[in-house]
Amino acid sequence: MTRDEIIKQVNGVLAEEFEVEENTLSPEANVKETLSLDSLSLVDLVAIIQQTYKIKIPVTDLRSIQTFNDLYNYIESHLAQ
Repeated sequence: MTRDEIIKQVNGVLAEEFEVEENTLSPEANVKETLSLDSLSLVDLVAIIQQTYKIKIPVTDLRSIQTFNDLYNYIESHLAQ
């Protein structure tokens, strides 16, 4: 899966799930602020990513995922393993 495919798929899934416009999901945007995530919806986000991409996101790794670019990078790097 290419980076562009990851970005397109992630944006599509998250826009639908969290009811936001896909064009608000820019690489530099803060994930929590853009999606208005509280602690419960953050768990939903992690579950969606883990289920969609069959990767695990440990709680300790969540701190490093601040922007959508961080999220894309995380998925891309863990898909390769």
